[in-house]
Amino acid sequence: MSAQKTTEVVVGAAVLAVALGFMVYAGQVAGVSGNSSEYQLTASFRSADGVNVGTDVRLAGVKVGRVTGLELDAETFRANASFSVREGIEVPDDSAVAISSEGLLGGNYVEILPGGSPFAFAPGDEIQFTQGSVSLIGLLTKFVAGGEEGGE
Repeated sequence: MSAQKTTEVVVGAAVLAVALGFMVYAGQVAGVSGNSSEYQLTASFRSADGVNVGTDVRLAGVKVGRVTGLELDAETFRANASFSVREGIEVPDDSAVAISSEGLLGGNYVEILPGGSPFAFAPGDEIQFTQGSVSLIGLLTKFVAGGEEGGE
């Protein structure tokens, strides 16, 4: 009976270790890290379909941050997004942001399109040049309708 209890304790400890490792890995993938080595930027989009809090922010295809807030501006009816960027990554102040798609069935992400300015955004700045998400259904409807914008 003693050997059985020892085996149960060892197996239980192994299961707990694997579960803890999985939780740490999931936290890293989701961007839930305890470090504060990020700074915030904001942008306003006409349409932010497919973007939620936690959505990746990428620069040249590499994840450099995540969306930290998304709300509707009741006056302009635009989606105001705030997102974090890792410290050490200086985004030129003439850069643009766009909501891009990972593919036909993939999700959306916020893409930083860097400019060429020698000056960088400061924490809390707003990026003025934005491109909202493109509706796949809207594109398909235009294609099926023959690309006509309206009646003749």
